[in-house]
Amino acid sequence: MAIAIKLKDYMDNQHVPYDVVEHPFSYTSMRAAEEAHISGENIAKAVLLHDDAGYVLAVVPATHKVQLGKLRKNFNRYLTLADENDIHEVFDDCSIGAVPAVGRAYGMDVILDDALNACSDIYFEAGDHISLVHVTHDDFRTLLDKVAHGTISRHM
Repeated sequence: MAIAIKLKDYMDNQHVPYDVVEHPFSYTSMRAAEEAHISGENIAKAVLLHDDAGYVLAVVPATHKVQLGKLRKNFNRYLTLADENDIHEVFDDCSIGAVPAVGRAYGMDVILDDALNACSDIYFEAGDHISLVHVTHDDFRTLLDKVAHGTISRHM
């Protein structure tokens, strides 16, 4: 699987150019960065969260960890981590754990960490464990136009 169908359709409909970067199999965003020889700062890691209002995708650099306390305080939502069954249900065209950072392709809200603003190139999971999607910063912002954002993570 090179790129998840819903993700590809969304990106094509938004007319966003992208490249697919293949790498050896990896389960984590940081390992994918290492295998693809890309800085973890440039990998947009997606973390599925939920509350009574539904699912939200937090997008942070792979070198960072989501801070749920900051999310709760800054966005007035009591978000918690979704479990593996939720991830599989929402991202049904993806391998488990290979969550693309473009939540709108899956009909959900996104909260973007401001730490990704410094990156000129951004990579994110394509929906499997062997591919990353590469876009420019400007094209990434097009995909995530008008999403909520803030400082929602800390460097690990």
